[in-house]
Amino acid sequence: MNGRYAELHAHTNFSFLDGASHPEEMAVEASRLGLCALAITDHDGLYGAVRFAEAGRRLGLPTVFGAELTMGLTKRQNGVADPEGTHLVVLARNPEGYSSLSSAIGRAQLAGGEKGKPAFGMADLAESHKGNWLVTTSCRKGAVPRALLQDGPAGAARRLDELICAFGRQNVAVELWADDDPLDS
Repeated sequence: MNGRYAELHAHTNFSFLDGASHPEEMAVEASRLGLCALAITDHDGLYGAVRFAEAGRRLGLPTVFGAELTMGLTKRQNGVADPEGTHLVVLARNPEGYSSLSSAIGRAQLAGGEKGKPAFGMADLAESHKGNWLVTTSCRKGAVPRALLQDGPAGAARRLDELICAFGRQNVAVELWADDDPLDS
């Protein structure tokens, strides 16, 4: 890599059945690959943040802290290989963003009533960010990619507009993937 790429959506082994590596190992590999930064976005928590920050500091790797929040759960998702829900990736822009994200996660975990079933609400998240987060359209389980598959470009545009209305245009980014599909470009 030429140092111009930052991976902003990666899961550690704290995201059971989704990520496989320890936060420290991911920092080492990102540094080896020459990434200009790495974001850890584990499911519904900031579990490996301290270990990741320490490893990044030792390696001189800029670290970004975030989480992939799961919305709309009807039951516990612990140990489920392809859990239900709609995903929203949230990246903290600064220490205030980290603090407000941590607080929002804590509220959702308590509101869910049981481990593995956080209850995130879009209104609470929109109120919590205060410009200190960047949210992305997320993975295939994000509202925008799902709408694109189910309802086409018009449906995806509606979902994207909802995110922009909630968080502000400057705080929303469309996540792109390259899966080596001939149509990726």
